[in-house]
Amino acid sequence: MTALTADQIARVKATAPVFAEHGTTITKHFYQRMFNAHPELKNIFNQTHQKSGSQPETLARAVYAYAANIDNLGALGGAVTHIAHKHASLNIRPEHYPIVGRHLLGAVVDVLGEAVDQQTLDAWAVAYEQLANIMIGAEAKLYEAASWSGFRPFKVMRKQVESDEITSFYLAPADGASAGGFEPGQYVSVTRYVDQLGVDQPRQYSLSDAPHGRWLRISVKREDGRADTQPGHVSNILHADVEEGTIVHVSAPMGEFTLDRKKSTPVVLMSGGVGITPMTSMLATLLAERSERKIAFVHACRNGRVHAFKDLLRRSAAEHRNLKRAVFYEAVGADDRAGVDYDFEGRMDIGRVEADVMLPDADYYLCGPVAFMRAQREALVARGVDPARIHTEIFGSGML
Repeated sequence: MTALTADQIARVKATAPVFAEHGTTITKHFYQRMFNAHPELKNIFNQTHQKSGSQPETLARAVYAYAANIDNLGALGGAVTHIAHKHASLNIRPEHYPIVGRHLLGAVVDVLGEAVDQQTLDAWAVAYEQLANIMIGAEAKLYEAASWSGFRPFKVMRKQVESDEITSFYLAPADGASAGGFEPGQYVSVTRYVDQLGVDQPRQYSLSDAPHGRWLRISVKREDGRADTQPGHVSNILHADVEEGTIVHVSAPMGEFTLDRKKSTPVVLMSGGVGITPMTSMLATLLAERSERKIAFVHACRNGRVHAFKDLLRRSAAEHRNLKRAVFYEAVGADDRAGVDYDFEGRMDIGRVEADVMLPDADYYLCGPVAFMRAQREALVARGVDPARIHTEIFGSGML
């Protein structure tokens, strides 16, 4: 691998403001350019995120961060790990990187034209090679440790409605072998053909049960789409068309948002909406291991009709003295039972459950909409919680 010279580092760093201003224009053109030349790659990249613009925006931010920190790559460690897990879940391989690099640099030329000189382009070519090698190395370690390679056929052995919006799918290996292990909090990719898009599409879903090798469970929210959002094509196909006995293809579990099972200190699980899925996996694991750790499970959703796993959570809290439950319903429904289904009306407010969640040396796991996680994180930090003990998981292309 060619090393970046001091001049090349300076040139790449100097282009960071360009990506701050024109990055999304460049990355949108990059995807169009690459898909025109390699339409088969549409089967890997989320076409809904392409249409909404969230994927080009995320890539633009990532390229900007890389340029701005080209002389201090250690600052990107967390981002590299996060992206590597996403890539490994989608089965991104070393042969994909030269294609991406060629079309990304081509998009820079197409958009900026004479505003970028050849020496700067040469510097970016070396910088991209450096980044590709970092990512390939990180992903190789994940593939080596994975339970299987690529997408593996699983049979839907059970389909269970959990709420008006969320349905669980119990997936057993089609070959009858073990489903393998995973860390609670991880996710898998499931791929289905989408007629409306004309391509296979992978989607990532958190595992929602404890690891035991017999099956994998994903709990999927139906996404009908609104005026300002795209429908969840694969999620809706799973709800409407995938029945018990159907074969689906699943990647090995990935993800760095995982429960630290080695600790004995308290655990606080905080979720909003479908963010309950990885928290259910963490809770099920702690209970299956007969952990004596103090556990607080705090969940917020609109009402009882969309509250998944409420019976499981109620039973678990009744049976385990080390578990405290607190549920917030934003708008209580006529059939919702106070003290049984939910504990508080309104949005999640840590101040109302402070005695249960502000525990010495606790680790806090947050999952839900970005605005929800940001609000809870700020509330915890304001109460003196070390940010290093606050862990977050973001679905899709969003960033905190």
